[in-house]
This record gives sequence, C-alpha cells and structure tokens, in this order.
Amino acid sequence: MLSLHGKVVAITGASGGIGEATARLLAQRGAAVVLSARRSERVEAIAQDIREEGGRAATCVVDVTKAEDLKRLVATATDQYGRIDVLVNNAGIAPISPLADCDTEGWSAMIDVNLRGVLNGIAAALPVFREQGSGHLVSIVSVAGLNGVSPTMAVYAATKNAVRTVHEGLRTESTDGVVRTTAISPGYIRTDLADSMTDPHLRELTRKSMDTVGIPPAAVARAVAFAIEQPGDVEIGEINVRPTAQA
Repeated sequence: MLSLHGKVVAITGASGGIGEATARLLAQRGAAVVLSARRSERVEAIAQDIREEGGRAATCVVDVTKAEDLKRLVATATDQYGRIDVLVNNAGIAPISPLADCDTEGWSAMIDVNLRGVLNGIAAALPVFREQGSGHLVSIVSVAGLNGVSPTMAVYAATKNAVRTVHEGLRTESTDGVVRTTAISPGYIRTDLADSMTDPHLRELTRKSMDTVGIPPAAVARAVAFAIEQPGDVEIGEINVRPTAQA
C-alpha cells in the first residue's frame, strides 16, 4: 500500500455518506483532510473524531453552488496545512423525476450542485495546483448514464456525464503532468442521496434498492484512496464501483 502521509485533501459533501467515509479513511492513512459541507455541526463532529484518533482534520462550511465558498475551502487547506494536493468533488443531489413532470426547479438544482459545483471547485483549485506544480481533481460521478439512461434519471445522468466531459477536457489540457483527474462512478451505495428526491415513490424505490443491494460508502472511499495513492506519473482516469448484485 502506498502512503498518503503528507497529502492534503479537501472534500465537499463530507457531512455523511461517501464524503465522510473518504475523510475518515484518508485520515487513517496519513492524509490531512479538510471536511466541508453546509452542515457545520456535523462536519465538525466528524473532524473531532478524526483528531481524537490521531488524525489531522479541519473544517469549512461550503455551499458548492457558491464560487466564493470553494475558494474559501481551498484557502482553508493552504492556510492550515500549507498546500492542497487533492480536491474531492463529492457533493451531489438527485431530485429525479420523469421529464414529463417538467420539474425545472429540480433540474436547475442538479445543474447547480452536480455540475456547477464541480466547475466552482476547478476554478478554485486549479490556479493553486498550477502554482504548486501539482494537484489532483477527483469527482464522484455516477454509473447513471454509462449504458443508457433509466427512466426519471435523464437530467441527473446528464449532469454527471457533463462532469465526465469536463474531466476529459481538463485531462487533455494537463499533459504537462501538473494536474491529474479521476472520475469515480458509484452504483448503489448506502447513503442519504435518496433524501434529495422530491418524488415520494421514487425516493422509496431508491431506498429499497440501496437497502437490498447497496454497498457501504467505504467501498468508494477505498477507490478514492487508490487513485490518489498512485505515483505522480500515474493517472487513474475513471473507476466504476458498483455492487456485484447490481444489474
């Protein structure tokens, strides 16, 4: 196992689920982590747990739809630990519904969080990565849209696939070896993502699927760790993490 000692990793959406699991695992492996989310009490409690276990953790209240919040997250990392090696774009929502419902408010929310939030992260971190001479952008995407689009998930999948396109564009612009990119696509993971679904029927179906075949968030956290543990001349472009029982 390669070491994460000395790495500084900032994580959005770190108040639970994949973000929390990633923060805990990376801290256990020696990284300094900066946890961010809108829920300040929750991220501070997680950070305190990490510190009590001997890890290094700081916090920052962040709404990823606000560019200034992402700049503040990057600044928190550099102020606390002198640099930022990795930004994990994990915050995401899924108020899915059939297109025929014309839920334009839900569509806009997914675009703002799932896509614009990643772009805000890139805009905040990329200049620092360039100044440092290295940096790694990791985004939690989704298996949605990889092999066709399921009913009700068209806009959600579109936002996630848009992030893949952004990643590929950044990769092709970064062949000088300064910036690495990794897109990690989870399948059914036992998280609270269903809470963001406004349709009660879809929310219940999703929760049942997560309960039946879902795997723990730690499975995705291990994929994040694997990607960022690699030597600087190795880039893991994309990883899909799904339950073996998921169709």
